[in-house]
Amino acid sequence: MKHKYWLGTMLLCAVQPIMAQSIIENKSEKELSLMLQEVVVTGTGTEHYLKDVPVQTEVINRKMLDNYGGASLEDILTGLCPAFDFNQSEMGSNMQLGGLGNGYVLLLINGKKIHGDIGGQNNLGLIDPNRIERIEIVKGASSALYGSDAIAGVVNIIIKKHQESLLIENTTRSGSYGEVRQSNTLQFKSGKWTSGTGFQLKHSDGWQNTTYENPNRFEKPVTNSNNKTVNRYTDWEVSQHFDYQATKKLYIYADGSFYRKRIYRPCGHPEYKTYDFLYRNVSTSTGGKLKLKNSNNVTMDLHYDSHAYYYAYTQDTWDKVYDENGKEISFPYYPGDEGLQSNQKRLLIQLKGVFNLPHFNRLSVGTDTEINWLDAPRRLDEEDVSDCTTSFYAQDEWSPINQLNITAGVRLTVSQNFGTRLTPKISALYKLGQFNLRATYSEGFKTPTLKELHYRYIRQMSLVILNLGNKDLKPQNSRYISGGAEYNDKHFNVNITGYCNWLDNMITLITIPISQAPGDLVVTYAPARVRQYRNMENACTYGIDINTKWIPIQSLTIAGGYSYLNTKANQYDEKDEVMKHVVIDGTAHHRATVSAIWTYIWKRHDYRIGFGIHGRIQSKRYYQDDGDGKGYNLWRLNTRQQFSLNKYWKAEVNVGIDNLFNYYETTYHGLHYGTTTAGRTFYASLTLQFGQKKKQT
Repeated sequence: MKHKYWLGTMLLCAVQPIMAQSIIENKSEKELSLMLQEVVVTGTGTEHYLKDVPVQTEVINRKMLDNYGGASLEDILTGLCPAFDFNQSEMGSNMQLGGLGNGYVLLLINGKKIHGDIGGQNNLGLIDPNRIERIEIVKGASSALYGSDAIAGVVNIIIKKHQESLLIENTTRSGSYGEVRQSNTLQFKSGKWTSGTGFQLKHSDGWQNTTYENPNRFEKPVTNSNNKTVNRYTDWEVSQHFDYQATKKLYIYADGSFYRKRIYRPCGHPEYKTYDFLYRNVSTSTGGKLKLKNSNNVTMDLHYDSHAYYYAYTQDTWDKVYDENGKEISFPYYPGDEGLQSNQKRLLIQLKGVFNLPHFNRLSVGTDTEINWLDAPRRLDEEDVSDCTTSFYAQDEWSPINQLNITAGVRLTVSQNFGTRLTPKISALYKLGQFNLRATYSEGFKTPTLKELHYRYIRQMSLVILNLGNKDLKPQNSRYISGGAEYNDKHFNVNITGYCNWLDNMITLITIPISQAPGDLVVTYAPARVRQYRNMENACTYGIDINTKWIPIQSLTIAGGYSYLNTKANQYDEKDEVMKHVVIDGTAHHRATVSAIWTYIWKRHDYRIGFGIHGRIQSKRYYQDDGDGKGYNLWRLNTRQQFSLNKYWKAEVNVGIDNLFNYYETTYHGLHYGTTTAGRTFYASLTLQFGQKKKQT
């Protein structure tokens, strides 16, 4: 059966160019032209039309977002971009792109780096999907421009900009398993000031796909477990943003946010958990942009973030630690108490200038300094840990003729703990009629994080696993190369990109003998397995990405994507004293997405309706331990209606079915899933918007 799904997907992708040639509709030309005229900024850090950007950039635009009806950023990326995947764990979702995990993917909001770590995972809950205008995705190493976190790629979330002098908007969504989502926006403008206040809330009761536990963990089979596939959770965020247009050339901003999330852990057979997980994130930032002559500009940004992780105790709990002499010290926690596990703090200072130079050159230069602190009582091998990294970069975009653009850059990284490294990048675009040819070569340099160096923590998703930092880690180096071709017709767009990413000293968690772990930690936690961050000798990820879009008529858009991925990694086995091939956790060789969207507008009645069907097909995911994740295919139907109630009020209604064919896994708790979906679910949302435009004088 699974071969039929793959055959159907390949046939759909194959017939699209043939059918595109047989249907000519003038109205669709305009829509595809507008798509190619979208302005993107992520690939070079400067504005380019999508068809002219030298670095291959994938865009999930407003139309795709509206008609998909995604509940979260994870939902959107999984459903609309086959290169992304997510590992679900008790503490959140671990994003993967091009075979590389969270730590190699940089998340930006309006070009600014976000901070928010949950157990080594980016906190995607900080991003309200209702506020997203579009998503720009640049795959592959972008370290020269954005820093060491961008070895696998960059995801830039562009937030909506409202022009109304007064805007009030509320979106309420409800769905299966107690899903409730709220998004609220209040914006007003007065003179040179703009104020925007936001509040979002998300809740789910969670669900349980099986009552069976991993048989390797317990002496007797457990068939009546209380553990859930996805735990109940509640999170909310309040944010405030101020803009001040001091002059026509000077813009200043300041913003801040507070985020809170609680994951409720079931207490019962076979694990009587006595605490929940609690997260608090505080972020503040300020900065500005000064426009100079000849379209030159200078920007400066200052960010401070604090992300704290707690145990929120629900039962009487005795904890214990050992002093420097090995003496045990015990103390109690009571329901309502909170115990700090870690607090990560970051200060980021950025300065950038963009200058148009003679002879068709555009120069971007900048510097950034990042200081990190980690406070984790009883979880660090040292009392206080911190690091500081300063970088300087320069990039030149040269367009000697209309058909050619060459963009070259270099980044100098000065690390407090790991010395200095220079990393170059060069990209080229050549236009040949309706074809665009692109190529990129870049290098990356990523130092170990404070957690990878010093942190010790327990993972209790099923097995008790002790994870250890490693102060002997080396920095990671990467070399990335890609080449691709793009074809743009009146109704049809397709691009194919092949890539290879080589990593030396790649850092990953490796299972080690329990005897190599610190004795006090083994006595305290009695782990079933010990894992430690180690450098692999080398690793390589390579693959092909194909994306296509066809607009046969103005009201119909058909899109598809396919991603092939393979990985190689070598690790020296100290016990057997040989080099062994190991899998990069989470690797799936084949992923595909398919979308068909139909929209129609009755301008006379200011009414818009849309239907979208979306599918994701994925092969098996491979892991070193705890089994492999199953392949799957999931389909989603979303309907959307927009209409005006009067001059000021607008409404939007979304109703949909997720997982149309009711697929779900009953994999035992503690083993890897392909997907944690609960099966077929239903949802509905209502958006009400009041907007008052500024009166003309």
